[in-house]
Amino acid sequence: MKKNVFVGLSGGVDSAVSAALLQERGYDVTGVFIKIWQPEFIECTWREDRLDALRVAAALGIPFREIDLSEEYKRDVIEPMIADYARGITPNPDVLCNKYVKFGHFAKWALGEGAEYVATGHYARTRTEDNRVLLVRGVDAQKDQSYFLHRIESDMLARAIFPVGDICKSEVRAHADRFGLPVAKKPDSQGLCFVGDITMKDFLGRYLTLVPGDVLDVNGTVIGVHDGAALYTRGQRHGFRAEGGVQYVVDVDIARNVIRVSSDRADTMVSRVTLTDVHWIDTVTPPLDIEIQTRYREASIRALVPVSVDDSTNVIFSEPHIVSPGQSLVVYDREVCLGGGIIGISTARHCY
Repeated sequence: MKKNVFVGLSGGVDSAVSAALLQERGYDVTGVFIKIWQPEFIECTWREDRLDALRVAAALGIPFREIDLSEEYKRDVIEPMIADYARGITPNPDVLCNKYVKFGHFAKWALGEGAEYVATGHYARTRTEDNRVLLVRGVDAQKDQSYFLHRIESDMLARAIFPVGDICKSEVRAHADRFGLPVAKKPDSQGLCFVGDITMKDFLGRYLTLVPGDVLDVNGTVIGVHDGAALYTRGQRHGFRAEGGVQYVVDVDIARNVIRVSSDRADTMVSRVTLTDVHWIDTVTPPLDIEIQTRYREASIRALVPVSVDDSTNVIFSEPHIVSPGQSLVVYDREVCLGGGIIGISTARHCY
């Protein structure tokens, strides 16, 4: 019997090719468009995306369904994101979207509707070893999205399929042409997850009171002005006006509405952090000598987890590194993603 899989059709080429590849491999495929909340002050894009998803389903001759997760997305992704910016840290909404929406509400609904698996157009892979399902980097190093998937629960990971994780983006476009998909030439989406192409300043300005404030140097001297402290994160060097050439943000003080900067990039770097809200995909035992990634597409560096691997975990870097409080630090054993947590800042400068 064919295995039943529900594919999240976003209206883009990656999810469309995912559906086509699964159908070609013999799966019983159902395409599902997930309606996500969009702010009322930007041009509506979901109707166009829905129409493209519907056209893909029609071209493949597969059933088309839709689910409205607007309220869930707003509650579980947008509201926590705004709250984090309000307290001076930089969250990662795409990580929240994958955990709570795509592999949370959508996946649970799909399984309840009879799906055996759920699939998306993410560039990542799964691998089964010793009855354990592992999350593995995508083959295309420039598109690998395992960083955004590290918080998926293991039971959902066992039901997940990532059909384009084994191929490169150029091959995805070639497959789209081969299948005659109506979105074969559609550009990749940009912007904040499903919210759309909007600057963070414009978005946050609708929900937070952004007041211009002082830019201070490391000695506390006023050397410029910024547009609102919530807009900045450690290591940032754009978006504010300051004397003295290129300056890097080293501290954000929401209470005083000031940011502190330095002309020395090394002042933005730390050598260890404490992670909170830690999630491990599989059981790990310290000490861990592993690779970590603190931003999407950045090069991994070596790091050490010396002792605890609970909800508050210390990570010591092999070399000083720029990190942003609130962002995700994701842990890898070569190409296998072990999990990760939320970054807290430490000023320690001692590497291992």
